[in-house]
Amino acid sequence: MITYLYWGLVFFLAIAALVFIGVKLNNLKAGLVTTAVILLVGWAAYYFHFQQVFVKRYGGVMTVTVPNGQHHISATWKDDNLWIENYDPATNTCEFSEYSRGNLLEGKVTIKNCSPLMPGQPPQPRQP
Repeated sequence: MITYLYWGLVFFLAIAALVFIGVKLNNLKAGLVTTAVILLVGWAAYYFHFQQVFVKRYGGVMTVTVPNGQHHISATWKDDNLWIENYDPATNTCEFSEYSRGNLLEGKVTIKNCSPLMPGQPPQPRQP
């Protein structure tokens, strides 16, 4: 619901700019440029920031894909950032990474020799 309100506000501002600048001030070129800038800034703000905030605080839908060859272990929120832990059996490492659209300001922690207990697998013996 909050997402619909956000996009409604963005489109309202874009149309208002087009009507006010393009029609009332009789400058259609400036109105179209302003409308395009409003839509671009609104999309970038949603894509890079607001989507996670809306999902965590107000409910919503977000899709994250587990990389090929890895197994998902857990996910948790730290403030407004989503942290995801995946296991890579090829390298026997667990990767705890911050999910960020566009890979901006994305943190990552790698745990070597992780060997988590996965469903259907017997426990691996520890190396001395």
